[in-house]
Amino acid sequence: MTRLLVFSRTTGYRHESIEEGVAALRDLAAEASVDLDHTESGDAFTSANLRRYAAVVWLQSSGTGLLDADQRQAYEEFTAEGGGYAGVHLASAAEQDWPLYDRLVGARFTSHPRELQTARIQAERTDDPATKPLPTPWSWHDEWYAFDTNPRGTVEVLATVNEDDYDVGSSGMGPDHPICWRTQVGRAKAWYTSLGHAPVAYEDETFRAHLWGGVTSVLR
Repeated sequence: MTRLLVFSRTTGYRHESIEEGVAALRDLAAEASVDLDHTESGDAFTSANLRRYAAVVWLQSSGTGLLDADQRQAYEEFTAEGGGYAGVHLASAAEQDWPLYDRLVGARFTSHPRELQTARIQAERTDDPATKPLPTPWSWHDEWYAFDTNPRGTVEVLATVNEDDYDVGSSGMGPDHPICWRTQVGRAKAWYTSLGHAPVAYEDETFRAHLWGGVTSVLR
């Protein structure tokens, strides 16, 4: 049976929605007959243990020092063998001193507006598992992340947000503002969504379909 590891350790900011995210992923995995393990310990990152998994979901992981050098090496071996990466929301702020993680996540969180706001999301790939369930456009209430770079050109952008719909403050990226994408790093498939700040998001059926579609798209 396919097995998934959810990793939600934080050494930086910790989102209140982690518990809801884990619960949602457990429900979705059970519905799909996928085994799921959840950990907040780097001890799960050994070569022998990671071989059991088809992918690792970095759920709101943040800060540096989440994994030590040996654990990072085991994870690098895992991705080299085709193990998948899925990153959710603040996972784009995890392990910022790790080049492999830079490549997997695609871009780094820098800032967001002060308030959660509603804006329209436009899917660019309506045939992708993560965006196929979304209305076009999709009006969604969330925390809109800005990134250190526009990843378009190094990743395949799956969806963007319309900045005309909300007060970007100093956290704008202009008319092309990706919020979800996928890429390939060697044999590893990688997917990231910047959505999922609030606990209530993980109760929403459309968001859950988006999340699970992205996760399943990277399974080896």
